[in-house]
Amino acid sequence: MLALVAVLLLALGAAATIFRRAPAVLGVSAALSASGAAAALASLIAGGPTLALALPIGLPSGLMAPDGMTLALDPLSAMFLLILFVAAAFCAVYAIDQHEAEDRRALAGFPAFVGAMALALLAADAFTLVFGFELMSAVSWLLVLARHEDADSRSAGIFYVGMALFGGLCLVPAFAVLAHAGGAHAGLLDLRFSAMRAAPPEGWRAALVLALVLLGAGSKAGLVPLHPWLPLAHPAAPSHVSALMSGAMTKVGLYVIVRVLFDLCGPAQPLWWGIPLIAAGAASALIGALRATADGDIKSVLACSTIENVGLIAVGLGVALVARGADLPALAALALCAALLHALGHGVFKPLMFLCVGSVAHGAGTRSLARLGGLIHRMPVTAGCAILGAACLAGLPVFAGFAGEWLLFQAVLAGPRIGGLALQTLFAALAAVLALSVALAAAAAVRLIGVAFLGRPRGPRAAVADEAGPRARAAMIGLSGLAVLLGLLPGPAIWLLEPALRGLSGAGMAGRAGWLAISPTQESFGYAPAAIALLVALAAAGGMLALRRLAARGIALGRERGPAWANGFAAPPAWLPFGDSVTQYGGASFSEPLQRTLGRTLLRGGDPAMHWLMRPLLAARGAISRAADAMQVLTIRRILTVMFAVLVLFLAVIAAVEM
Repeated sequence: MLALVAVLLLALGAAATIFRRAPAVLGVSAALSASGAAAALASLIAGGPTLALALPIGLPSGLMAPDGMTLALDPLSAMFLLILFVAAAFCAVYAIDQHEAEDRRALAGFPAFVGAMALALLAADAFTLVFGFELMSAVSWLLVLARHEDADSRSAGIFYVGMALFGGLCLVPAFAVLAHAGGAHAGLLDLRFSAMRAAPPEGWRAALVLALVLLGAGSKAGLVPLHPWLPLAHPAAPSHVSALMSGAMTKVGLYVIVRVLFDLCGPAQPLWWGIPLIAAGAASALIGALRATADGDIKSVLACSTIENVGLIAVGLGVALVARGADLPALAALALCAALLHALGHGVFKPLMFLCVGSVAHGAGTRSLARLGGLIHRMPVTAGCAILGAACLAGLPVFAGFAGEWLLFQAVLAGPRIGGLALQTLFAALAAVLALSVALAAAAAVRLIGVAFLGRPRGPRAAVADEAGPRARAAMIGLSGLAVLLGLLPGPAIWLLEPALRGLSGAGMAGRAGWLAISPTQESFGYAPAAIALLVALAAAGGMLALRRLAARGIALGRERGPAWANGFAAPPAWLPFGDSVTQYGGASFSEPLQRTLGRTLLRGGDPAMHWLMRPLLAARGAISRAADAMQVLTIRRILTVMFAVLVLFLAVIAAVEM
């Protein structure tokens, strides 16, 4: 709580001092974020006792209950706060080494961005949550517009603010329905979460809340079909902001989904409740992974990867809802654990990847894969951290992205026992879609590392790229260490999630998570990442030893270097010092087979959401704008008629709400 208040107070003075004391503001932001992460971790270790705090600010007295904002720290909010503050601390340290003028302008909003997300996660009433959610959207919009001189940044900012407003417009009526279902407090709508839990919605009200929350919070999380803002906004924002948006802000959207659907709506919801979330998550995973294999901008690749990972988390949440509706608490706990564990891992390795590609963009002067290559020689620390992050992104064993995905597959494979031919068919198709999505994500990771860091430089700027500064390297190395730790020890991470799992699913992972291994059931064999890592290390050491003994002297272990393999082409002429571009694979070369087989079907004409949803909406917006312009020349009689019609409509809506 104190860390949140301190971050908000720091944000107030940041705008006035940032141009002169940017490192100081970022240093204090990093220290406060680290303190917040330590407090959240301590709360989780202590078992997550709920702590409450009432603030004397908020809605006007007598309008709704409560009068002031209320904050609460429980196991669920503590887990998401841990993700937020860990990412914020390392992003703040990284940003100290950013010296571009446009990035310095963005630093003023950084602590406000962190504080707004923390406020949304700590909210114990609907007003506080929506206020923090919208403040987060407003500040992040300003950060996206940090490079407002660029036309693409302005276009991305306009698109992003439209999606943010849409999300808020969906959440407000959702909480209004929940507050109405919760009854009145002294004649007023009671916006406290405790009142909503006491009287969860039923019937059509519950279905309406489900739809509005999936639209409002799902748009912020990046669920299909409301995901197109991610590949536009993430490249436009500075790298440390992109890292925080992908690693933490999307988790705030997922947190709202979990808070409302699992907590405020109660456990007595029908079995079908999780199916829309499963469908949206599966579509997000597939489309995000496929787009990640095709984009040529390294930050857009990571943004599309975020869509894929958010989709996997949403699938886990949907399976948990279906299992809870079928009264299978053990399966619900397994699926919810998979979702939360993957959210925790993604909150570590995705900021790491964004910081790495930010260093690449700064050091090589471009974000285009077609102009990179060979950076492993010029930027060894960045390359090493990026390779580790890409291994997590690809879901390789012993890395941070594997444990959550493995548990998710175990939950999906156990899903058919819920019963019913329709559900069994759904889970069989879901398993196939998830397998394809994970394979595509691995291909995207290989493509990113292979093209950007290996091979020869594809341009003069990449050939003389500069390594990141010392603080940026420290931030990347720190996140790499956390990713390794989380990958090798998923069991202790699951222990931290245990209170939230028991409170939301009715069961936990007791007996299924140990220090060195985790398993889907107490009777089955599990996944032991430390043992696998040891075997891989022994095999690698044995291979190196055999290579040293058997290879020709002077050639083994790279002691001598020869010309790069040119795919059978002749040596390039002297006027091509970086080689002929056609003699080595590029980003398009890697993605072409996948685009031929899958892209022509799923991405025909671009992203299907842009083609079928966003473009018609933009056309409708243009029509409304033209109609509004036409109203400026109406006669006074017609203007009064329109005003009277709007007043009647407003009174009708109020009467419908009061019924």
